[in-house]
Parts: sequence; structure tokens; C-alpha cells
Amino acid sequence: MTSPVPSYRISVAPMMDWTDRHFRFFMRLISKHALLYTEMVTTGAILRGKDNHRYLDFSKEEHPIALQLGGDSPAALAECAKIGEGYGYDEINLNVGCPSDRVQSGSFGACLMKEPDLVAEMVSACKAMVKIPVTVKHRIGVNGKESYEDLHHFVSKIKDAGVDHCIVHARIAILEGLSPKENRTVPPLRYEDVYQLKQDFPDLPITINGGIKTHEEIKQHLTKVDGVMLGRAAYDNPFLFADVDSLYFESKETPKTRESVLEAMIPYVRSVRENGGKVHHVLRHILGLYHGERGAREFRKYLTDRMHLDSATESILESYLTR
Repeated sequence: MTSPVPSYRISVAPMMDWTDRHFRFFMRLISKHALLYTEMVTTGAILRGKDNHRYLDFSKEEHPIALQLGGDSPAALAECAKIGEGYGYDEINLNVGCPSDRVQSGSFGACLMKEPDLVAEMVSACKAMVKIPVTVKHRIGVNGKESYEDLHHFVSKIKDAGVDHCIVHARIAILEGLSPKENRTVPPLRYEDVYQLKQDFPDLPITINGGIKTHEEIKQHLTKVDGVMLGRAAYDNPFLFADVDSLYFESKETPKTRESVLEAMIPYVRSVRENGGKVHHVLRHILGLYHGERGAREFRKYLTDRMHLDSATESILESYLTR
């Protein structure tokens, strides 16, 4: 059943090498309503690749789900947005926040914050091609364009182009001298800038992202903005989302237990294995299930000692549950 609350109220951030379809399936077992994002997929991978299924396929259980695209060509992004809509995604998200060297060398990601007119063209081109929402995930700035006035100008441009929603990482990106990991922690958080955006653009849905780890923090942010996105906290402590549906989406269903989540993962792991996938490609994503609980270290060790074996099957989970 669809929640009357917008799915962007709580979301899991797109994270390269982490938010693949296995992790998303796992998270959907914990929360039915939080919005999930793919890893960033570049326009080149889609348009020049021969295996779009590998990049774009997902399980129907993953809805609501957004496809994050990386690129700097309005025409290419629009074409990829149309392909994504055809696959059944609920939203197209444009990456204007990633600070990695790989992204900068392609002239997209966070460096596009220096080119608001181009990003506006990207949004407009995608909006003309699809009926689903087109959103932008961006920083509050980049070095050299880091004032609130710069941020306001950027958002004004993409709002005029028709963007449906902005997801704002409340740090600037420092494009030279910091690694992507450092860019997630070193630049100071400026939540007030994101709050001010919401005041200045009251009709534009704004989601805040960056450094958020607890329900107390989520609830505080939701008094100022429309949505909260969690990244590393969702990956490191996925069961934090066990209360998301009841707290933020008006769900009356009984929250899952960790054990019921593991039981539900068994047929999924079996299916992946039977279709030629590697068991550890799935199980690596669930190591944080018991984060903060007694026995968390034993759970991680139990899985890591077994999941890389050539003989590994879903029986790892079965034996853990019956040990």
C-alpha cells in the first residue's frame, strides 16, 4: 500500500559501489516506504554500453526507486532519462554533487555547480522527455562558488527550468586537494543554508543530506525541510530504518525483526546464486544488520568467514538463524 506521505520524506543516498540492487532489496525488507536511489550511472555507460540490463535492471520490490544519472550533456541525459523511465523508475536524479576525480574528468558532478545555466538546460531537457519527476542532488557549493548567494542563484536557475525537487548535501565540495571520502567529512556542515533555501523557495521540495545519523536529528531537520536523506548511516546501521515507516510514513504495520529480515533474504540469495551471482555480493551488504547490538561482531564474523567460500550458499543464513 502506498503511503500518503511523499516517499522523499526519508531516503537512502546513492552511493557508488554500495547502493546496488542487492543492498536496495535488503533495505526494502526493512522499510517499505523510504525512497531508494541507484548508484550513479553515467550517460556513457548507458548509451555506449551493450548491457543496459546490468546497469538499469531492478526488482519490482525496490519501488519507490530513483535512477541517478551522471553526465553533462543535456541531450544525452534526456535520452538516458527516457530509457530509465522505460525501465520503470519512479524518478530521474541528476548528480551535481559527486566530487571524485573520475567525475571531474568527465566535467560533471559537483563541478557543475559552477555552471548553473548548463544544469538548468539538463533539467529542462529531461523534463521535456519524461513524465516522472526530475530532481537534482547537489552540494551547497564548491570552492570558489561557496556563498549562500551562489547557492541561491544555482537553485533559482534549476527551479525556473522545472526541477521537481532538490536534494542538498549541506557541505561544499572542495574539488582540489580532498578525496571523495574527505569531502564527506572535512568541509563543515552548513545546515542553516539548506533551511534558508526552503524559506526562499517554499514551493520547491527540499531534502537535506550530510552527517545525519539518528532519529532525533531526522525529526529536527523535518521541522525545517521536506525530506531527510541518509547515506553512510543507512549503510552502516541499516536497521535504523526499521522504525522509518511508522515514524514518518504513518504505517500501522508491525516493524520487522532482524531475524525476519534474514529469513526473507534466504530465497533472494538462493535466486541470485541460481542465476550465476556470487553469494558474497549480496551478503556483504547485510553485515551491519546488528549494528550496536550485542552479538554484532559475532554476526559479522560468522558471515565473513563463510560467504567468500566457493561452496557458499544461502545456507549460511539458515545455519546462523538455527545455530
